[in-house]
Amino acid sequence: MPPLADFGRRLLARIIDALLIAIPLGLLEWATSDRWVYETRSGEDTSDVISRAYSGSGLAWNLIGIVAYLAYDTIMLKRDGRTVGKKLLNLRVAMLNDGSVPTTSAALARTAVLWLPALLCCPCLWQIVLIITILTDKPYKQGLHDKAGKTVVVSTAP
Repeated sequence: MPPLADFGRRLLARIIDALLIAIPLGLLEWATSDRWVYETRSGEDTSDVISRAYSGSGLAWNLIGIVAYLAYDTIMLKRDGRTVGKKLLNLRVAMLNDGSVPTTSAALARTAVLWLPALLCCPCLWQIVLIITILTDKPYKQGLHDKAGKTVVVSTAP
């Protein structure tokens, strides 16, 4: 099996992948949402905004985002073990037992543990938990998501 990937490259690949999903979704939400309602003081210029009311569409966009991340990661990993970020940084997700490309169930399990807990708690806290598990796991540098999918992240650089 190739050598295990270092943490810095793994983190950068994850940031690239997150941006690839977040930017288009953010633009789509911005373009289609009317979630900000503006109120003005009576008798004054309408550009004088005194409050903003949130309409509640945020939960729907969070769910859309989670589904997009689940689909992206699962499809990319079961195809060849590499997302766009991992390709750019010469990384690959491999099955721990034999180094093969993850099965659909392994890719889905890994991706679900990576993204679904973000619905239950603060996404930032969950990412910190994952980072700590990657940095402290011996000998395979597995995060909880890797353990769920029985995978490791390896370097594909020559």
